[in-house]
Order: sequence, then structure tokens, then C-alpha cells
Amino acid sequence: MHQIEFKDLAIFVRVAESGNFHEAAEAMHLSQPALSRRMQRLESILGTQLFERTTRKTWLTSAGREFLPKARRMLEDFEVSVLSIKEMATQQKGKVTIACIPTAAFYFLPSVIRIFNERYPGIRIQILDASANEGLEAVIRGDADFGINMAIAQHPEVSFTPLVDDPFVVCIRKDHPLASQSSISWEDLTPYKLITVSRASGNRSLLDSALVQEGVKLNGFYEVQHLSTSLGLVEMGLGVSVVPHMAMPLNEASMLTCRPLAHSIMRSIGVVRRSATGISPAAELFVAILLEVWPYHVKTNVAAV
Repeated sequence: MHQIEFKDLAIFVRVAESGNFHEAAEAMHLSQPALSRRMQRLESILGTQLFERTTRKTWLTSAGREFLPKARRMLEDFEVSVLSIKEMATQQKGKVTIACIPTAAFYFLPSVIRIFNERYPGIRIQILDASANEGLEAVIRGDADFGINMAIAQHPEVSFTPLVDDPFVVCIRKDHPLASQSSISWEDLTPYKLITVSRASGNRSLLDSALVQEGVKLNGFYEVQHLSTSLGLVEMGLGVSVVPHMAMPLNEASMLTCRPLAHSIMRSIGVVRRSATGISPAAELFVAILLEVWPYHVKTNVAAV
């Protein structure tokens, strides 16, 4: 059986990005017939058609769209495997892609990025701020080197290294009647309209599970897609919301405040990595600094998500 060649992957990615066989051929210093033959060979090896073509336009088939992130990952793995971590640190080359849930992005990343940039100023960073499920899929597909995510689901393809536990709190306006209390119970919330995020959210799943376990039904009046939207509605005085503490704004001028829940709901935040394959040397450098910056990371065992 024929093996896929590195150059074929590079050509495939170039054609996919340019949408033009002629431009890709010029960029790869090949004749267009030679480039076409290489793509036909790649399609033959994979057993599927990667491109649809007309005289004016080229676009990816569904199989091509699925293969593209894998091809990019294989190219990147090949490039970084040439350099050891020490060489990469010296030559200042590489790129780190992190899939991070939005509520954790500001909490974890700025201080780590600052140190990382000081030590390795030539290594670029890409942040995919995505929901927990989307971020997990990005890591599994190889679109991200690793993720900062919730321990929301068991999955055989990833491992989870805990960093910190993030408690849920009740988000209210500073002038809300409940602001005078030191903590808030479910019973305290029943008279008020509750603003929740979509049921597809990992945060919503944790909240719903806690409510079911305790046999509590709240007045879920508004449902939004993003935690930031729920905070905005609370600020407008439309209701209250139960959110992870990391989601609360740090701006003291904000009209929002929070109070602890009398009933504990906690989400574990940590580093998500593919189990079967290692991460790039550049990503290893970043994770090492992340664990260095968070010295209260005491769980050294890596458990499956």
C-alpha cells in the first residue's frame, strides 16, 4: 500500500487554503498537471474524493473538510519533531494552540502568556475560546494542542490534569435584596426569576444535576447561550443567575456582586490532552509554565476526563 508523502499533505493544504489548483501549483513550484496527479494519488490512497472542481472554482468535499485539520496537524507534528524542546527554545520557533473555555481564559492565561512570551518571544499563541464541548472536540480532532476545560465527561481519547476547583455562586446586583445575606440557599432564590444558560452548556448540566439531586425547582425564566449574556441581564435587573465564580467580572465599578451558595456546586478546571499522542514541544513548554504558575496544583495523577 502506498504511503502518504509529506509533500502531498503540504500540497493538499495549499490547495484547500487557496481554492485554486493553479495558484497552489505556482506556490509549490510544480506544474499544474503534476500537482493534479499528486492530489489524485492522495485521493486514491485515502479512498475518497477531497475536492470538487469547476473550471473556475475548487472547494473541499465533506471528506476533504474533515481531513484538512488532520493534514495540518500532521504537517505541524512533522515540523516540530525536527527540533527538540531545547532547540525550539533556542531558535524561538513554533506555535501553541489552546482551546480554553471563555470563563477560564482571563483567569488562567494572561499571567502564563506574559511569562511564556518573556522566555520564548518567537513562539506564537492561538487561543480558541470555545464552550466545554467544542473545546474538547478541538483537542480530540487535533485543532488544539491542548485545552483548559471542565472535567465534564468521560472520554477515552483525552486525559485531564486538575488545576483548580471553581465554586458556583449567585450573581446579583449590589442593590438586590439578597445582597445583604452572607450566603444564599435554594429557598432564597425561589421568589426570583432565574437566568440560565443553554442546556447544551456543561455549566448548566452541573446546575441541573444539583437541583435534581436536592429535589429543587427554581423559576427558570430566561435562557441564554453565553454566561456573559446572563451577567448582562442580571446587571439590567431582570433576574438572578447561578454562575461559576470565574465568570464574575473583576471590575469593582460593576453593579454586579456575588454570594456563596449554601449548597456546594463545584466544577473542576484543568488541562485536557489527547491520550494517544503527545503534544508539540512548544505546547509542552506552555503547559510546564502553566503548572509552574499555579503552585496549588496538588493532584499529580492524570485521570481520564
